[in-house]
Amino acid sequence: MIKRQDRKVNRTKRHKRVRVHVAGTKERPRLAVFRSLNHLYAQLIDDGSSHTLAAASTLEMKAKSNGLAQAAEVGKAIATKAKAAGVSSVVFDRGGFLYHGRIKALADAAREAGLEF
Repeated sequence: MIKRQDRKVNRTKRHKRVRVHVAGTKERPRLAVFRSLNHLYAQLIDDGSSHTLAAASTLEMKAKSNGLAQAAEVGKAIATKAKAAGVSSVVFDRGGFLYHGRIKALADAAREAGLEF
């Protein structure tokens, strides 16, 4: 019988593997993205001081649209909050998720709103 791998465990392994190479600084914070079943969260994190500079999520948007449109709204919101915090370029941390669908929509919207990856 083939043992079935847990998807959450696999995602956590991928995230840890990526985090070895990705770190945020004060000048170029890490844009960390988390995707749950119903919501999408994005944070700008300065790993040097372990401080969150800005955050946005679909919870605060309260939009009743499809997932891709919500992700684009979160991307625009995090970009505007980053500009308000004085951040223009970030390091993208997809959190072990595939760069596809809602994650890609968030990243593209943040780029269009002026964030440099």
